[in-house]
Amino acid sequence: MPTMLVLGATSGIAQAAARLFADSGWTLQLAGRDSQRLREVADACGGAPVFPFDALDPASRSALWGLLPSCPDAVLCAVGLLGDQDCACRSPKEALRVMECNFTGLVPVLLQAAEAFEARGAGLIIGLSSVAGDRGRASNYAYGSAKAGFTAFLSGLRARLWGSGVHVLTVKPGYVATGMIAGRRLPSCIVASPERVARDIFRAVHSGRDVLYTPGWWRPLLALYRALPGKGRVGERGKEKIGRGGGTFLKKGFLLPSQTHPSSSQDF
Repeated sequence: MPTMLVLGATSGIAQAAARLFADSGWTLQLAGRDSQRLREVADACGGAPVFPFDALDPASRSALWGLLPSCPDAVLCAVGLLGDQDCACRSPKEALRVMECNFTGLVPVLLQAAEAFEARGAGLIIGLSSVAGDRGRASNYAYGSAKAGFTAFLSGLRARLWGSGVHVLTVKPGYVATGMIAGRRLPSCIVASPERVARDIFRAVHSGRDVLYTPGWWRPLLALYRALPGKGRVGERGKEKIGRGGGTFLKKGFLLPSQTHPSSSQDF
């Protein structure tokens, strides 16, 4: 039976995916920060070994691979932290914490997995990114930039491992009914269940997809959103006109586009 290491195994998506893969015959290795919740997830999956893993702790990141009883066949990285975005968009310390948990703190263990899988000539790495990384927004650009970085990392890793027998799948969920959006008033039609996302991941693994938007309608929607031009104006005689969000300005004969005004950003 193939073995899957699940990082951040107590998250809503990770739990749903772990149950689905376990029901399909996979053996699980569960890793996360909360040992009590890890054991509960393990029990729900029919029993699985659990291991401590904290993406914010360098010692934990370094130690994890050596704790595993055997090299897994796949890694599902479902670690994520939204954090306090109002604080993260102003505080360097909080911004770095969000970026470390969602991106840089995950790199060491995924590179260890990539090296082991490449040496063996087979393996699967599944990374949960987010549609939030497709375009920066005023309300959560610390989280979004971390996810954008993680997406780029996974894309580069996929290219590097091309032809090695190791596949890298990038998963980009939209709004999912987990603790991350608890308390937010969102239309039910745009909120997916963790089980729906898990099923999409399972199908993407078996179809060999490289990038998965889930639900799938996020792909064309985000493509359209990224194509929207920024707002701005140039005043008479080419003088720079600066408003609350900037605009465009003329400098030495070149018209340079500015960033979209924050008020025009949509909440994806």
